[in-house]
Amino acid sequence: MNTLTIAQTVIATLLIISILLQNRGTGLGTTFGSDMGSYYTKRGFEQFLLYASIVLSIFFIVIGIANVVSLNG
Repeated sequence: MNTLTIAQTVIATLLIISILLQNRGTGLGTTFGSDMGSYYTKRGFEQFLLYASIVLSIFFIVIGIANVVSLNG
């Protein structure tokens, strides 16, 4: 297997895990009568997961483009 393919698989797995660990239903909280208000700041581990998801998705896209270029080149 190609090294880029292995790296892309590992990053995809980490990205899936970081997305699944994020809070579910925070956007629908006010719909069902939650008293959180309309503004909610993420702190601590939630903020880390948000930034980790963003960074991992950027890495995933960059490695995917590099993988396509290396296969065609």
